[in-house]
Amino acid sequence: MDKRFWGVILAIVLIFVGILVFNKDDSSTSSVNPTNHVMGNASSDVTLVEYGDYQCPGCGSYHPTVKQAVDDYKDKIQFQFRNLPLSQIHQNAFAAARAAEAASKQGKFWEMHDMLYENQDAWKAENNPKSIFEQYASQLGLNSQTFGKDYASESVNDLINADIKAFDKTGNRKATPTFFLNGKKVDPDNSVDAFKKLFDAELAKKQS
Repeated sequence: MDKRFWGVILAIVLIFVGILVFNKDDSSTSSVNPTNHVMGNASSDVTLVEYGDYQCPGCGSYHPTVKQAVDDYKDKIQFQFRNLPLSQIHQNAFAAARAAEAASKQGKFWEMHDMLYENQDAWKAENNPKSIFEQYASQLGLNSQTFGKDYASESVNDLINADIKAFDKTGNRKATPTFFLNGKKVDPDNSVDAFKKLFDAELAKKQS
């Protein structure tokens, strides 16, 4: 009887400790704000947001289109990128997002962002792409030790997870790339003209 009694007490204690740990982890993650990587006209009231996955072939295909369209309208709109790694189907997507966020801490987010997409085929099938990302960091002139620490840090993981949670709040099915123009989901074709038409329509709406 004594053994059973103490066994029940131990089980209750373990459950209680597990609840405390779970709640602690959840609160720490929820306190982290999503990323804020923005380019273009920061004062514009027209914002295109992309949720992307660096290993996603579709995102890689859209990348030059989005880059060109945003560059053409950089004085009129702002563009924001957030992480949405689809880790269940893209084994290196989360690691690539860590590389971009680690580079961001040294002021080179967009440079790493472009390098990851433009060299997608070089790292997407690697068992461990870290060494490749370290090469990219070196090419960008980043401090290698700092990059390595940030790449492996909990704070970088928390930022990526905060982006994922922000996407979940939109109520949309996880798919990449997903675009929002001033908070409304849009599905432009993969052409510069398609994005420009969306921008022009939204700018005209704001002016009126």
